Amino acid sequence: MIESLLVANRGEIARRIIRTAKRLGIRAIAVYSEADADLPFVAEADEAVLIGPPNPAQSYRNAEAILAAAKATGAQAIHPGYGFLSENAEFARTVESSGLIWVGPDADAITAMGDKINARNLMAAAGVPVAPGTTDPAADLNAAVTAAAGIGYPVMVKAAAGGGGMGMGVAVDEAALRTEYDKVRAFAERMFGDGSVLIERYFPRVRHVEVQILGLADGRVVALGERECSVQRRNQKLVEESPSPAVSPELRSRLLAAAVRAGEAVSYRNAGTVECLLDPETNEFFFLEMNTRLQVEHPVTEYVYGVDLVEEQLRVASGLAPTFDPDALAPSGHAIELRINAEDPKRFLPGPGVIRTWVEPTGEGVRVDSGYTEGNTVTPFYDSLLAKLIISGATRAEVLERAKAAVAAFQIEGPKNNVPFFAELLTNEEFLSGAYDTGIVSRMR
Repeated sequence: MIESLLVANRGEIARRIIRTAKRLGIRAIAVYSEADADLPFVAEADEAVLIGPPNPAQSYRNAEAILAAAKATGAQAIHPGYGFLSENAEFARTVESSGLIWVGPDADAITAMGDKINARNLMAAAGVPVAPGTTDPAADLNAAVTAAAGIGYPVMVKAAAGGGGMGMGVAVDEAALRTEYDKVRAFAERMFGDGSVLIERYFPRVRHVEVQILGLADGRVVALGERECSVQRRNQKLVEESPSPAVSPELRSRLLAAAVRAGEAVSYRNAGTVECLLDPETNEFFFLEMNTRLQVEHPVTEYVYGVDLVEEQLRVASGLAPTFDPDALAPSGHAIELRINAEDPKRFLPGPGVIRTWVEPTGEGVRVDSGYTEGNTVTPFYDSLLAKLIISGATRAEVLERAKAAVAAFQIEGPKNNVPFFAELLTNEEFLSGAYDTGIVSRMR
């Protein structure tokens, strides 16, 4: 097993990784920016290194500073968490060429799945269903218009190098497409350094379902069930649950088999997620993208499958067998995750500030993965995620009741936060029924 691990991230995911590392007797090393010096993850690490000012480009995305910290502390491995450098193939290669262990898929898999058009084509060749769309980037606006006419409106305009729900727009006709194409292309160039755009069929009513995969050290790829991710704002997730209330045993079998084929197509190792769109009317599903890293919502899978995914990541990176029997994976119970963000509960606009009160809920089946505590300052430099409230139980009904009580008990004063939104959601009949789709938040607003 790896003996020392540098966590190249911050906040709740850094705490999460550090917790497992220390449980396994691994020396945990944190890196932090000047803005994060007082956050819990810094104090909880065995060692912590200041790597730069608040701007992520000068700290958490500064590969040279992170590698220098690894060298200075004698770290054996680097875990990137999610976001920042986690899906940066060049960084993964540099880590390994520096003689360190990269806790994640290899750079070739990251590269293959990082370009959405290339990923679509690879998946189609592997027999994974893909939605109608372009097989090459739309070279210009005229090419996009021609492609959309062939696909049929409405269409989704997407940044080929995007991810995390960013760089996407919907066009219901040619006039809208002309606007969205320019908007998405400009955003993609600014955010990802790549203005390539793809055009896909847009499904007005759809569910977002993803499959957790794990590429094992012996070369096998296994699937640890699905997660429902349809409660979203601006194409970004707010709630995840497992199992999905929309997925029957027959559909689950097809979903998981397709996800395993996706992983095998790129010789995948370590943790990853195959994201799909599900048509609730026909039970057809289509490949959306593959996230070559640990997901924010991994805890719901941990509860339902009884595994510690961070531990499994470390075991794969160490060349060790998993703690579970790959041939006997089966779900048990239910789990839901609520993303507690520093944003107002109506328009979901960021609301940083000093945390004057922070009281986490407790009780059976309640887990809080938080990045902050009372007295910390939520700055505007990073993602608005404050904490993840994870609720587990024997049934979905039991989990929903526990979630209501936990949300009512979660006290945050200072920064704006979306806890009141979850109190509203947990009384919403559409959500409670399980028959919701990606439009549920807009219908609530």
